[in-house]
Amino acid sequence: MTEKKLAYGDRLPHFIMNDENHRPIDISTLTGKFLILYFYPKDDTPGCVKEACGFRDAFQDLVEAGAFVFGVSSDSPDTHASFKAKYRLPFSLLSDTAGELRKLLGVPSDLFGLLPGRVTYIFNPEGRLLHEFKSQMSPEKHVKEALKVIGRG
Repeated sequence: MTEKKLAYGDRLPHFIMNDENHRPIDISTLTGKFLILYFYPKDDTPGCVKEACGFRDAFQDLVEAGAFVFGVSSDSPDTHASFKAKYRLPFSLLSDTAGELRKLLGVPSDLFGLLPGRVTYIFNPEGRLLHEFKSQMSPEKHVKEALKVIGRG
């Protein structure tokens, strides 16, 4: 996978990534709905818990608006499974252990490259980028941005 920076209107590149159950998720099978991909640094860290629980608490609104939601980090599927169970997350967590999806979408690092970036991408039902939101220090704002973009905020 080559590194690319997505721009508004770009089509989501095809990818297959394992979820918390070691099950491959083929992104090309998810069509006709909004797609929210939120990238976060690490399972079970304070900011990432806030962000995940924000998406959990708004999940019904997101689904009713016609959205798929996936959290993405470099943690293993087993770590994701534990994190998902601990906080009762109703959506899948994708395991980008090699950082390939981060490179494919051009997710930047923060703090001089020491911390994986916290970025949320929202794609329209046709698979084109509608919105990108970056904020390492305000994890709770990611779900608010997503709700606003899909017409529920």
